[in-house]
Amino acid sequence: MRKSKTLSRIRDGETIRTCVLGHYIPAYVCHAARAGYDCLWLDLEHRAMSIHQIQALLAYAHLYDIDVMLRAPTLEKTGLYRYLEEGATGLLIPHVSTVEKAEMLVDAVKFPPLGDRGIDNAGLDADFHIHDPDHYTQWANRETFLCVQIETPEGVANIDAIAAVEGVDMIFVGPGDLGLRLRQSGQMTIDQAWETVAAACKKHGVAFGGPTMTHDEMQKRHAQGAQLLVNSSEFGHFSQGLREDSQRYNDLT
Repeated sequence: MRKSKTLSRIRDGETIRTCVLGHYIPAYVCHAARAGYDCLWLDLEHRAMSIHQIQALLAYAHLYDIDVMLRAPTLEKTGLYRYLEEGATGLLIPHVSTVEKAEMLVDAVKFPPLGDRGIDNAGLDADFHIHDPDHYTQWANRETFLCVQIETPEGVANIDAIAAVEGVDMIFVGPGDLGLRLRQSGQMTIDQAWETVAAACKKHGVAFGGPTMTHDEMQKRHAQGAQLLVNSSEFGHFSQGLREDSQRYNDLT
């Protein structure tokens, strides 16, 4: 069973190098690991993959020793911890706005005494069978993580209580949905929301972060104490690479 690079970075107070994958591209897993990334955010909220594609990507992640933070398309309890059994290092859950929802998620994905996750002990996460179930459950609670997304003004208002929930390992600021709702409500700016989240996470000793696709944004959030800094995706690489390659045709003489 492997150790989480993400959680190791958190415990050492270091930055988690994170990129995004939203399509079935096994080679991207390899190249992200070789480039020095710690964690691959696999988005299944807005992208659809078959279970066999998901299983393959998670197996590749184990092969190349990179964490996968899987954004789940379900809140169903067994559906969530099956992703962990298949080999996901952590789960990223969208739209967590209340302490009750955060507690429900901990109950689903953490083993006792933290939660009430069901034990199988025969998936990729357990190297397909660990004989000592107590060792396995202790490893799972120590080396897999739960990251919850703050994407609403209600979530920002409740961040102190959410960050205090034992078993919530990281807080993720979702600037797309949160920014949309803040612009409509006028309650605060996205920067003010980041500041509120940063203060609560510092108070409770919880890691936090989110998308920081520009250098300036990375610097700003890093200065606030964010450890999870997402700065790359296959979309960015493909679109930029295609534009640059297409430009070569214009340079032909």
